[in-house]
Amino acid sequence: MNILHIDASASDGETSHTRRLSKELVERLKVAKADATVVYRDLVANQLPHVDMTIRHAWLPENGGDPAFASTLDRSKALVEELKAADVLVIGSPMYNFSVPSTLKAWIDHVAIAGQTFGYTAEGPRGLLSGKAYLLLSSGGVYSQGPFAPNDHLATYLEAILRFLGISDIETIRAEGIAYGPEQDQAAMAQASEQIGAVSVTA
Repeated sequence: MNILHIDASASDGETSHTRRLSKELVERLKVAKADATVVYRDLVANQLPHVDMTIRHAWLPENGGDPAFASTLDRSKALVEELKAADVLVIGSPMYNFSVPSTLKAWIDHVAIAGQTFGYTAEGPRGLLSGKAYLLLSSGGVYSQGPFAPNDHLATYLEAILRFLGISDIETIRAEGIAYGPEQDQAAMAQASEQIGAVSVTA
């Protein structure tokens, strides 16, 4: 089993809820599958540039070998191949202003490439990936339900883009309401950890 582990929290491993949860899940997967290999990407420690039209031109066959696009293409290709090789994708991400951190959005923009991870057909776009994805998410408030649910553009967006790319087997684990005080913080993390412990590893 090949695991691609991605962290996007700006906080460090001691203070980040999602870094702790994603690490806990990966460790569980490694115990369940002794032959598991892990590729780890810390999108904060090794930030990707935000994309512009260069990335579109870099993937065009007619621009192959053009030194003006070489670094952009090499970077995007490496990330795409990394994702394609993964049987399991683990993403740890906090909610920033109702959505994903910009570092995670930059990674998505590097791997959501027409003809590579999705394609266009007469019936519409079709995802070219498969496998399993785990989303380890945190938020200061509660957005999975209740009056603020319409503001959730973290889980909803990540689930949508992964399905667009063909990954439909998605398990989302949240630690919510962590800004509501120490007791709620601990309870949210305990509940998320319990969900991780109940994960069924079949890949």
